[in-house]
Amino acid sequence: MTAPLKAIDGSADLPVLMNDLAKRARAAARVLSLAPPEQKNRALEAMERLIRARADAIIAANAEDVAEAKAAGMTSSFLDRLTLTPARVAAMADGIATVRGVADPVGVVTESWQRPNGMTIERVRVPLGVIAVIFESRPNVAADAGVLCLKSGNAVILRGGSDSFRSCRAIHECLVEGLREAGLPDAAITLVPTRDRAAVGLLLSGLNGGVDVIVPRGGKSLVARVEAEARVPVFAHLEGVNHVYVDGAADLEMAKSIVLNAKMRRTGVCGAAETLLIDRASQDKIKPLVEMLIGAGCEVRGDAAVRAADTRVKPASDEDWDTEYLDAIIAAKLVDGVEGAIAHIHAHGSHHTDAIVTDDKGAADKFLNEVDSAIVLHNASTQFADGGEFGFGAEIGIATGKFHARGPVGVEQLTSFKYRIHGTGQTRP
Repeated sequence: MTAPLKAIDGSADLPVLMNDLAKRARAAARVLSLAPPEQKNRALEAMERLIRARADAIIAANAEDVAEAKAAGMTSSFLDRLTLTPARVAAMADGIATVRGVADPVGVVTESWQRPNGMTIERVRVPLGVIAVIFESRPNVAADAGVLCLKSGNAVILRGGSDSFRSCRAIHECLVEGLREAGLPDAAITLVPTRDRAAVGLLLSGLNGGVDVIVPRGGKSLVARVEAEARVPVFAHLEGVNHVYVDGAADLEMAKSIVLNAKMRRTGVCGAAETLLIDRASQDKIKPLVEMLIGAGCEVRGDAAVRAADTRVKPASDEDWDTEYLDAIIAAKLVDGVEGAIAHIHAHGSHHTDAIVTDDKGAADKFLNEVDSAIVLHNASTQFADGGEFGFGAEIGIATGKFHARGPVGVEQLTSFKYRIHGTGQTRP
């Protein structure tokens, strides 16, 4: 393709730049849709190798982003999401290796049947086309989204937040070199080369049919804006108001371990628990659970019964039951058994991830069947709401809607289907 493009970041005629990106991505998507699995896997192998080899350069670029964010007074949870460590870069590379090992979904016949007239109809998986991923702070999303889209035969346009601009560029360079090693077009994975916020609005417009799907990864305000303004389909979750319900039949030590991990492993991720529900029939569990959380540095905001168990608990307001803290804060209350837990989650949940801790199979089955969330767990931490933990290698996001994709959006969820019909000269009477 010919020259133009540019920015980084002397900015440009943005509409021209963005439409040019979309045209190149569309051309790359056509190539990818026909690329054999072996070629895509060669690119993924090279990407993994390059990210491991350039870990120091990626971390150095990230350190500049983190320093800038600290100077701007960003919160500790924001800085945690932004920061790349050697372990996190290694995990990024491990995720690419896992994606490489996932079965290629493109061209898979998911169903086949024969009609009375002798025609055979097949439903076949096909890529979605061009996916735009708009994300904030987490630079690892650049790698996750890039490799998932590649494996599923889609081109992707990445628009990272200005806070992670340098980190994303360092990661993107590895991805593009991997594409080149495998003989695939650079535009298969495009990073918007400007911090100009107007680029987001242009992506949301669909760029004159250049974008097929938008995936937002970020805070509530970003996701709300994308869902309000997007002119193309969106895979998204607005927030993760996630619950852990400790049933009367729960083992206390298991409950303590799960609640602590669900809340405090990483407080800034979308799978973190934000509300603790405890069966009113087992009030003896309140005090040890609350003491454990406060001892771990978590602020607890509770109803009257929870406050009575520990004077350090702060009063919960009505807003607390609907809040995604993304911080070391949890709301806690007593409910009337599994029915009460389900009622509370239906009233205040965000259809993301909710867990029950219990040794009562009947209570567990009821919770898993009736809680209308993308991910429901029995005796496990909500922090397993992650595509890597599902065996997907990575995820492009957690979808909480009910159309097309729900839960972690991995390789398979980034495909649609078409029908292939084989006839022997049939015509319709």
